[in-house]
Amino acid sequence: MAEHERAGRVVGPDHLVAGRYRLDSKLGGGGMGAVWLARDTRLGRDVAVKQVISTADLDPAAAADIRRRALREGRVAAQLTHEHAISMYDVALHYGEPWLVMEHLPSRSLAQVMNAVDTLSPYLVAQIGTDVADALATAHEVGIVHRDIKPGNILIAERGHEQGVVKISDFGIARAKGDNDPSGVIIGTPAYFAPEVARGNDPTEASDVFSLGATLYTAIEGLPPFGFEADSIELLHRVARAEIIPPTRTGPLTDALLSMLEPDPSRRPTMAQARDRLAAVVLGPGGNPEVLRGRPLVDEDGSIPYWAQRSTPVTDHRHHGSFGDRPLAGSASTSPGPGSIASSSFSSRNTQRPATARPSGLLDRLLPRGPLPETAQDRLVAYAPLAMAAMVAIIVVALVVALVIALLV
Repeated sequence: MAEHERAGRVVGPDHLVAGRYRLDSKLGGGGMGAVWLARDTRLGRDVAVKQVISTADLDPAAAADIRRRALREGRVAAQLTHEHAISMYDVALHYGEPWLVMEHLPSRSLAQVMNAVDTLSPYLVAQIGTDVADALATAHEVGIVHRDIKPGNILIAERGHEQGVVKISDFGIARAKGDNDPSGVIIGTPAYFAPEVARGNDPTEASDVFSLGATLYTAIEGLPPFGFEADSIELLHRVARAEIIPPTRTGPLTDALLSMLEPDPSRRPTMAQARDRLAAVVLGPGGNPEVLRGRPLVDEDGSIPYWAQRSTPVTDHRHHGSFGDRPLAGSASTSPGPGSIASSSFSSRNTQRPATARPSGLLDRLLPRGPLPETAQDRLVAYAPLAMAAMVAIIVVALVVALVIALLV
């Protein structure tokens, strides 16, 4: 590799990406690469740019596959244009590595808000849900499944003419319908998984509905529908069995949320139907959701909530850190995107885990508890976490072997 190409891989403030996007400051980062605030020197506007994944040290075939998939996924996300969705502008190749170029929204995430204010009213949450469901219904119409709806991916503009406007972000792992990850690895955040996804099924429009319902539930109840759990595998086991904690604060949103959290995906409403049910809480029966499109969040007195204003800091006072936004170990992302707060762990409500888990203890947590289920379907659900852990272990071993071979060759 030429020396100037090696230098081109080192990015930082003032670095020019693809001859067009000049980096300013880092907004966030994760296993899929850092997210930067940048200036589009051609159009003279601020953008958010995200390096999808580094192709350094990969063989040419693997690097080419990553570039191909990034370009394809960028094209999929670019099909969505909506007032309540972060827009995808471009997929740029910089020294052979793909970068996503997205709309930059000065904002705070719902995760940040929840870490500061504990819970929100059903009236405000109904507005958030209507806006996000409206954008996702449009995404579903063009065949896009988001796959990672959570508080950290819902942004609320904190200044400018869009102050108080809600937008769903991070379509970086979105896929066209039927275009699923050939590796079979589950991608996303377990606290907001639909039960069928936790069992290993491919995400669908129905699983997006469940994840949005779980996110809205969290905003009202103050905890995800499956609770807080330090052990991702144990949480996944609980999700697979659809063990939802009954809501107590949801009030007029109860029926709408419970329908979205229906364990059977075939019985859930479509995203458009969920949007209409959520909008009815704000506008009354028969209200037209289009009335809310593009409008900022408002309290019942008509004012923008104080926590949505830049002048109000949203400091994290929770002991358990971010609001259940921790991705599954071994997934594609290990940190939230722009506007979200990093999380080191879930908080266990009842137990303290040892610093190092013994293999026997880990096996106990992976195996189903209680009597063996009678039906084949229930047995598949019960053993899903164990099968998933084995799959992740095989992938890790394969990666280590490939790395050793590459070093020896």
